[in-house]
Amino acid sequence: MGEAPVAELDAVLDGGGWEVGGSFEGPPQPSGPIRLGKNVCYVVLAVLFNEEDRVLLVQEAKPECHGKWYLPAGRMEPGESIVAAMRREVKEETGLECEPLTLLALEERGPAWIRFAFLARPTGGTLKTLAEADAESLQAAWCAGDPRSLPLRAPDILPLLDLAARYRRSPPHPPTLPQELPCSRLCLRLLIACSGAAGDLWVLLGTAEPLRLPVVACGASPAELRRGLRLPVLRLLRGCLSPAPPPGPMGLLGLQHRAGGAGGADGVCFNVVLSIALGSPGAEPPEPRSPAFRWWHVEEQSLRGRILQRLRAAVPVRS
Repeated sequence: MGEAPVAELDAVLDGGGWEVGGSFEGPPQPSGPIRLGKNVCYVVLAVLFNEEDRVLLVQEAKPECHGKWYLPAGRMEPGESIVAAMRREVKEETGLECEPLTLLALEERGPAWIRFAFLARPTGGTLKTLAEADAESLQAAWCAGDPRSLPLRAPDILPLLDLAARYRRSPPHPPTLPQELPCSRLCLRLLIACSGAAGDLWVLLGTAEPLRLPVVACGASPAELRRGLRLPVLRLLRGCLSPAPPPGPMGLLGLQHRAGGAGGADGVCFNVVLSIALGSPGAEPPEPRSPAFRWWHVEEQSLRGRILQRLRAAVPVRS
């Protein structure tokens, strides 16, 4: 059998991307390209602080939340990159230019709603005032106190503010930003690791030549659009491992997307890491039921250390 995909692992562990290809492990096999506004919705959000550690908030102009406060956020438009959409929303709602520093979290409710939450820094522009109110926002302001003292559009920004504050104090993961690589589908590249009590580490591989990390597609049928991104992972594990051990939480190592892909596709490949627990000390991973998969015993010490470190240091995926 071929060599282990060390180059692919290196790229994924470093937050980079890797060619997806046209084949996927396990069902469902994708039936068509992913397109914004048709079968997916991507939302961008940004957390910015100024030199006085004040957070940037916008006062909403929409009728359903008029006058409420929120972080700059909005939907991606077809033909935009993820970072370009974030910059546009910040500019339209606050008047400021910005530069992304890292993804803070990936929030999702399945393909029907995926939000990319960034930590960013201001680089220019002029703060929007009430005199410049428009359909995008009424105004923007640097909030000095507890945002909970304001009438908020929704409290879901509070955990993101906590993540941003913690990242600024002591980053729990490396800076992680989208990579400009094409992907016609919505899919997950899986780094599934299994560690033993004696320090052994195994990684699940797809055996189609060349060996690679498994890639699973998200369903785009109406029944699956509002199911979480974890669904295809669980489906894969149930199909290839017996018994299927419960996986740990998913962490995001990186993602790849290119605006205006083939046929106008807006697919994203999420590179995620998760672990599965062994049933007892000294045990080995369950033997795959299908020859399409195999466990690779990672013997190289530095690579083993990097994988174990990234299991603890990845962008959180919030479902």
